[in-house]
Amino acid sequence: MHADIRICRAHDRPVYTLSDTCPECDEQTENSAPAPFDPGDPYGEYRRKLKRRARE
Repeated sequence: MHADIRICRAHDRPVYTLSDTCPECDEQTENSAPAPFDPGDPYGEYRRKLKRRARE
């Protein structure tokens, strides 16, 4: 997943921007999207079971 919104975490509060560099400190920004699905997630099985139960 890729988002157009980028984030700079070098500040007390995150700075959101659309550019590759922070407008306040000129540091590199990173993608603000969450991490992709990890098949090695040790708790993924339990999360999926809870979702199935909630749907029923």
